Amino acid sequence: MRIIFHVDMNSFFASVELSFRPELRGKPVAVAGSVKDRRGIIVTSTYEARAKGVKTAMPVWQAKKLCPDLILLSSNFERYRTASRNLFDLLRGYTSLVEPVSIDEGFLDVTQYTENIHPYKLAERIQQDLQRDMDLPCSIGIAPNKFLAKMASDMKKPNGITILRKREIPQLLWPLAISEMQGIGKKTVEKWEKAGILTIGDLAKADTAMIGEKFGSSGLKLQKRANGHDERPVNPDSIHEFKSIGHSTTLPSDTRNQQKVEATLQQLADSVSFRLARKEVAAYGIQLTIKYHDWKITNKSQKLSNPCHTSSEIYERALSLWRKAWNQEAIRLLGISTYDLVEKSHAYKQLDLFTQEKDVKDYQVEQALETLQQRFGQQAIVKGAASFDSRKKWIEQRSMRGTSLDKPEEE
Repeated sequence: MRIIFHVDMNSFFASVELSFRPELRGKPVAVAGSVKDRRGIIVTSTYEARAKGVKTAMPVWQAKKLCPDLILLSSNFERYRTASRNLFDLLRGYTSLVEPVSIDEGFLDVTQYTENIHPYKLAERIQQDLQRDMDLPCSIGIAPNKFLAKMASDMKKPNGITILRKREIPQLLWPLAISEMQGIGKKTVEKWEKAGILTIGDLAKADTAMIGEKFGSSGLKLQKRANGHDERPVNPDSIHEFKSIGHSTTLPSDTRNQQKVEATLQQLADSVSFRLARKEVAAYGIQLTIKYHDWKITNKSQKLSNPCHTSSEIYERALSLWRKAWNQEAIRLLGISTYDLVEKSHAYKQLDLFTQEKDVKDYQVEQALETLQQRFGQQAIVKGAASFDSRKKWIEQRSMRGTSLDKPEEE
C-alpha cells in the first residue's frame, strides 16, 4: 500500500503577502489585479475576508461593498513564483517523489519514509517546517492514492491534516455533492445532475453501462475513483510535460496574402485555446513562429501582464506579433505557442472600467463556443474572423487526406 500526501497551501497568494506584512494577520485581506475601486478582480483572500463573502474572481467594488474594511494588496507574481520554488525545494527534502500540480499544491509519495514515523506525525512536521521556514500555512491530505489524498486535503482548511482510508469512503466521501469531486468540471456538473448523479456516492454506485454511454471513458475513470481506485503514480517529471501549449501548420502554398495569414492565425488560435481549456490553464506568454519560403525561421514573443486563454485574445496577440515580425517575404509555416502556464484558478485579468462590459460579453461568447467544441468537437463552431471563402477552403483542405494541413505540426 502506498502512502500519498497532497499538500495544499492555504490562500497562497494572500499568505505570501502576509509573510511580508505580519501586522495584517487576522484582518480581512485580499490580493487583487488592481486595488482601485471598480477596477480589477479578487485573485484570492484570507479566511477572514471569505467569512464576509469575499470570493475569488469577484469584482473589487463588490468585495468592498460586502466587506468595507477589506485591505487590498496588489498582486506580485514574481514573489509567488519564488515562494513556490522554495516550497517544493523544502518538500523534496523529505522525498524525491514530489509532483507539483500547480504553483501552490503537490503530491508526495512518502511510503518509504513512513517506515520510521507515523504518516500523521510526518504531516505535522511538514506543516511546522513550512510555518517556521516560510511562514506559510497548508492543509495536508493523507491517503493510499492521489485522488483520495486530494479529496482529503480539501476536507479540513485551513491548517488541517486529514487521513482518508478506503474503508472510510462510504462515510466521508460518498455523501459529498458531485460538484465537490476532484476531476468534475464546473461546466459538467449540470450534466451529471441531469443523469441523476447528485453525490459522489451516486456516481460510485451508478450503472457502469449508463456512465460509459453518457460520459465516455472519462466518466468510467471518475467512477473508479469514486470507489477509491486510482493507480496513478506520483510523477516528479509531470510538471515538465507541458511547459508550453502550441500549434503550427504548413500552408498549402507559400503566401503573402494577408487574408490567408489571418485565417490561418485564427484557426491556430482556436486550436491553442481549445487545448488550454482542456488543461484548464492560461498563459502569461505568447510566441509566434514564421517559417518563410526559404526555410528561414523568425520567432517573436511577448510577455503578458494579464494571462490569456480565449481564442480571441490569442488571435489578437498573434496578429500583432505577425505585423511586427513579417518581412514581406512569402510564408510557408505559421505557429502559435503559449508559455508561462498557470492554472485558471490562479489567473486573473485587470478589468478596465471602460472595457469591462465588452470583456464580460466576450467571456460569455467564448464560454459558449468552448462548451459546444467540447461536446461536438473543435471544428463544430468557428468564429468569423476569416471570410466565408477562406473558411470554406480551410475546411476542404482539412478534409483532404495526405495534405500538410491534415497532419499539423505541434510544438
